Amino acid sequence: MLPPSARLTCRNAVAPAAHHSRFGQTFKAFYATIRSLRQSYEPPEPDDVEPSEKDFILSLLRANPSLRDTKSYLASFGPRPQPPKLPALRLDGLPVMAEKDLAADAEAKPPDIKPPPPPVVASILNPVYRRTALVKIQAPFTDRQLESIARGMIYLEKLGLLSVIVVENDQLPRGESGERTALLEETMRVVNALESQGARARPVLGSVVRLGPKPGDETSTEPREYPIPEAHTHPSDLIHIRSALRAGEIPVLAPLALDSFCRSVRVDANDAIAALVRGMVDAAAQDSRPALGEDSPSLSPDEVDLTPLRLMIITREGGVPSYARQGMPHLLINLTSEYQHIRDTFDPRWKPAHPTALSNLNLARTCLAFMPPSSSAVMVSHRSPSSLIGNLITNKPAVSSSLPHALLQGNRKLTAHTPTLLRRGLPIRVVRTASEIDKDKMKTLLEHSFRRELEEDAFWERMEHDLDFVIVAGDYAGAAIVTREPCPPSTSEANAPITYLDKFAVLPEHQGDGTVDFLWVALHDETYGLGLPFSANPNGGKEGKGEGRDLVWRSRADNPVNKWYFERSTGHLRQGDWVLFWCDAEVRLKTEEGRRANAGLSYLEDWEVGRLSTWCDVVMRIPSSWKPKMQQLTNRA
Repeated sequence: MLPPSARLTCRNAVAPAAHHSRFGQTFKAFYATIRSLRQSYEPPEPDDVEPSEKDFILSLLRANPSLRDTKSYLASFGPRPQPPKLPALRLDGLPVMAEKDLAADAEAKPPDIKPPPPPVVASILNPVYRRTALVKIQAPFTDRQLESIARGMIYLEKLGLLSVIVVENDQLPRGESGERTALLEETMRVVNALESQGARARPVLGSVVRLGPKPGDETSTEPREYPIPEAHTHPSDLIHIRSALRAGEIPVLAPLALDSFCRSVRVDANDAIAALVRGMVDAAAQDSRPALGEDSPSLSPDEVDLTPLRLMIITREGGVPSYARQGMPHLLINLTSEYQHIRDTFDPRWKPAHPTALSNLNLARTCLAFMPPSSSAVMVSHRSPSSLIGNLITNKPAVSSSLPHALLQGNRKLTAHTPTLLRRGLPIRVVRTASEIDKDKMKTLLEHSFRRELEEDAFWERMEHDLDFVIVAGDYAGAAIVTREPCPPSTSEANAPITYLDKFAVLPEHQGDGTVDFLWVALHDETYGLGLPFSANPNGGKEGKGEGRDLVWRSRADNPVNKWYFERSTGHLRQGDWVLFWCDAEVRLKTEEGRRANAGLSYLEDWEVGRLSTWCDVVMRIPSSWKPKMQQLTNRA
């Protein structure tokens, strides 16, 4: 049916059509338009794009990498800087084409020959350098679930990350007859799932690792924070894995090892993976050493860097449950400072739903001890294969762990299947006095982070009088300096003194490796989150005991970090060239909200009256810690 307006237009157009040929032509054109409207609309088909390709592209877009993430990815997989080419020799008497002639020749190419893609696009969709990842597939899975997992492995392969897969089946009892046959059948199911999705896979049915610790481990006096793996391998044992990777195939292994009698026996998959990680790191180090008589190692273009870039643990249960989120997964784990605390706070009621969470946590800790510091591990459910792309490109959790707790609880991205990202991390400690601070290292940290020169005498004098505490990450890779700023005598006790974040600094080389989130979570637990049950972290601070206080800080209005501050603060107020931020004490608000039941909190509580004016008066008068820029330029000259 046509709309009434269209029918009316048609009637008005028919009458003059009998008298004027021009109007008749107009009517015919209009009728053709109306007739085309009656035909059902069919959306155009995308040109040569398979459904899997569309999912892959959408997964890339959802990852939403920052500029730093993109540079980090290209540094691992993109083209390396090439030495400048020597100018071509010109022989006398031979004609040389001018630059404009070369440009004209390029334009003369037929239109069906498409120009090559830009270097950045080509580096992502066709990586120059290929890296490896160790993948643990913890079966049992249905065929449909294996298809989903295989799709994730193919996505990673397209981005240059080749998987070395170890298949485990928790439902296969150990020591029974037919155990080896069942393991190999499970391995072949994974191979078939990969090939059905278009990948090339190779089953490695023999034993690649050897039973028992690596020779010398038991007598070594080197301090280590991880248990010694009960298996090991040598670079020469990896010939089958090397062959598969060079051929562009995904090697799929069963957790088998050779014992001292050269018999192939089943071992724990975690021991097999830990042995493979260590062996592949040793093999890659051996490959990087130049041969005798060579200045640099000679690697063929088909060679794959065996150093594992990622450890991926794919299970039915997903990430490690967190006491801070009522059993929902941890988002980001600093293994150096949080490992033992996570084990101690693991609720026994989570065991039936997460039977291997702690053993996989231990596996990640062991493997990351051998892998490069920039590497990470991810514990992920089979339901979210596309999240593997986000982890590869950004090396960050799906949702930042430093976001406000209330925001995380209401975030739809946080589900029972949200992956847990694990980093080796850094130790976090709390310093209470200025005398405990290494002033030289702190000065280096602040000046490298802010790119300004510190006014040392005035800064340290102020720290002696007003310092509350300092949170230090590692060997001064990052720090959060908090002071207690005195207020006018008329200020209420609820708002005085002001807990002020004086400095929040991370070395440039540690920005993007999780140190920022580790620091902010520790800052939350010591200030505005103090008193909450999940703030009892063993960082040498108050361990969650005490009354939380509002945290206040300021930032330049043109500071690019402000976007990050906006997401984590309760509120902000612009003051000329500055922005004042604050985070409300969470326990106080939660307690008051509980007292009022359904009434809820008001827009302005009694203790909040007048605090903004007090904060502005006190904070905006705090002297700068930096030397004037003109003085810095003079000193450098």
